[in-house]
Amino acid sequence: MRTRIRSTILVVSSFLMFAASAPAKEPVYPVKVSENRRYFVDQNGDPVFWLGTTQWQIFREYTLDEVRTTLQRIKANGFAFVQAMLMGVGDGTQPNVYGEKPWINNDPLTPNEAYFRHVDAVIQAARKNNVVFSVTLYHQRYRKYITVKNARAWAKWLAQRYKHVPNIVWSMTPEARQEFVPVLRELAAGLREGDGGYHIITFKPDPAPYSSSFIHEEAWLDFNSMQTWNSVQLIYPMVTKDYNLKPVKPVLMAEGAYEQGSEYGFDVTPLWIRRQAYYSYLAGAHHTYGHNDSWRVLPTWKKALDAPGAVQMGILKKIFLARVEWWNLVPDQTIFASGGKTSGRVLNLSARHKDGKWVMVYLGSKSSFSTNMNKIASAKVNAFWIDPKTGDSVPIGKFSNSGIQSFSTPAEWEDALLILEASRGPIPTSRGL
Repeated sequence: MRTRIRSTILVVSSFLMFAASAPAKEPVYPVKVSENRRYFVDQNGDPVFWLGTTQWQIFREYTLDEVRTTLQRIKANGFAFVQAMLMGVGDGTQPNVYGEKPWINNDPLTPNEAYFRHVDAVIQAARKNNVVFSVTLYHQRYRKYITVKNARAWAKWLAQRYKHVPNIVWSMTPEARQEFVPVLRELAAGLREGDGGYHIITFKPDPAPYSSSFIHEEAWLDFNSMQTWNSVQLIYPMVTKDYNLKPVKPVLMAEGAYEQGSEYGFDVTPLWIRRQAYYSYLAGAHHTYGHNDSWRVLPTWKKALDAPGAVQMGILKKIFLARVEWWNLVPDQTIFASGGKTSGRVLNLSARHKDGKWVMVYLGSKSSFSTNMNKIASAKVNAFWIDPKTGDSVPIGKFSNSGIQSFSTPAEWEDALLILEASRGPIPTSRGL
């Protein structure tokens, strides 16, 4: 039986889609890695959904009032993490918006207190908004000034300064080449000496498209991060590779193509923003969004804070948080009996709750496909569509958890989510979020 939306279906209140979900609690930081090492938890052990955004220049190019405006909009759109470069884009020596350079005489071992007082204020503003900074303390462009000789002392000073500041994750961003391993190790050692392991550490290679897994077994590396730039087709294979590595570590797709970016060879529309994110999550990773105008600090940067893609990332987060025990997601392409697609740029991917409480299928374009209904551990299965663009939810029907069921995506939608859930009552319906 092929199932389609019928025009006569009534779509009602926006709140009903999430009525079965408990209200999301604000995390109590710092962020740690979960016991099974697949996701992140707060100080109480409660799961934290990593939805990040990039504001690489926020420590250097924004006044404190602009920082507050930015963080308020970031929080409102559902982002809990912000990736930022501590000294901004460049070689690390440029002054901030108040004319203060990071280091006296461009020496990392003589930090400029005035510069870091502003950094303190920015981090504190994020803390008030319950936002975590992933702070890049080293970029390959800083290498003239941060070297193997001084890296440990520089990192230790930083870690000691922010030893008890809970809303920080440390990150380093050189190229994924062996020549950078010694400086990474020194930086990591300095961080551990400075804060005793209070903050977790990652490494995001730049440029694309390499995964961080070439140093996966380093004990200091708490989770893997990656950058795919314009290579959307690499998200699924790169995440899948890192997801299956031993020892298990969380995986973050930390930087893809930026919304409205002009350098990628294709128009980065909200549809592409959604595709990148769903590819990441359904492959078992976490995800960070970015907008061209924000990282370049263009005159339109304030407008970009509420760009369609940013708003739709908030919709994505609500969709995931509405799933029972969303953190128990397991990528599983055998959910497809037909129509799955894991290679190329436009994919059809699926994942499920580890105990079969729900299944999520993302269709990157209009598709006809079929699913193995026995993936749901319930005699009866509720099925409904969600429009990733709007959050609109439309019921399909109830089915048995046996055999194969065919579906076709709603004709007017660009992409679609199929949700199959163990039947516990009426099928959710909603209009928007």
